[in-house]
Amino acid sequence: MPQAATTHDAGLATTMRISITRLARRLRVERLGLGDTEMALSDIQLAALAALDRHEAMSPGELAEHEKVQPPSMTRVIAVLEERNLVQRAPHPTDRRQVILTVTADGRALVNRVRRRREAWLAQRLQELSEEELAALAAAAPILEKLSQS
Repeated sequence: MPQAATTHDAGLATTMRISITRLARRLRVERLGLGDTEMALSDIQLAALAALDRHEAMSPGELAEHEKVQPPSMTRVIAVLEERNLVQRAPHPTDRRQVILTVTADGRALVNRVRRRREAWLAQRLQELSEEELAALAAAAPILEKLSQS
C-alpha cells in the first residue's frame, strides 16, 4: 500500500474515532435525567437490555457473544437486570442446562424511553444538516454498521 494511502487511512481513523466517541458520549448523556432506573444502569447493562428487547429472547451465552463481553461479566450484568425486574429467566425449550432471558414490561418501557430520548436528540441535530450532509450520512450508515459488527 502506498505511503500516502496509509497516512490518509490513519488520519481518517483518528478523525472517525474522535467523532464517533464524542457522538456516542453525547448520546449516553441523553439518558441522564430520565429517572433513577436509567441512571443506575451502566452502559453495558443498558446495552444488554436493549439487545434482549431487539432479539426477543437470548441465552446468557448468546447475549455475552452479541455484546462482545466474557460470560462471567454478562452473568453480573444479568444479575443486576434481574434484581431490578427488567429481565426474567425461563427454562430453555430444548436444553434443560440453559435458560432463556426475556425483557419484562418494565424493561421494555425503560428501553423505549431511552431510545425515544436519544432519537429525539439526534433528530434535532439532523435537522441542522444540509441535504448533501444528510445524503452522506445515509450512505455512511451501512458502512458504520458493518464496522461496528466486525
